Amino acid sequence: MIKKVGQIMLYVNNQDESLKFWTEKAGFTLIAKEDNGQGFKWYEIAPTEDSETSIILHNKELVAKMSPEINLGTPSLMFFTEDLEALYKGFKDKNITVGEIVNMPSGKVFNFADDEGNYFAVMER
Repeated sequence: MIKKVGQIMLYVNNQDESLKFWTEKAGFTLIAKEDNGQGFKWYEIAPTEDSETSIILHNKELVAKMSPEINLGTPSLMFFTEDLEALYKGFKDKNITVGEIVNMPSGKVFNFADDEGNYFAVMER
């Protein structure tokens, strides 16, 4: 039986720039990094050090060569926050591309894009 989501693989064009986006702009924490010295490296990030789920930033081009059958599309991720307006303002202040705040039956939500143009959503919860 599956109990929880452990890691989400995010395939990116530039791992170092993506790491900067997630840690410096979006406020995530670098949990771990791996580099085998032969071109294969990855970064593990999460909203906090004790998060149950983390995101692994992988090199899209390298993974495509190693495993051409893998779907390298961006996963549709929904993040939660307790103060949507503050997060929205903070993202705008850091020049993160954000959509409008929308009132949904389940709560307020907005989307944002990383520096590679991948979109994600945040809901107040």
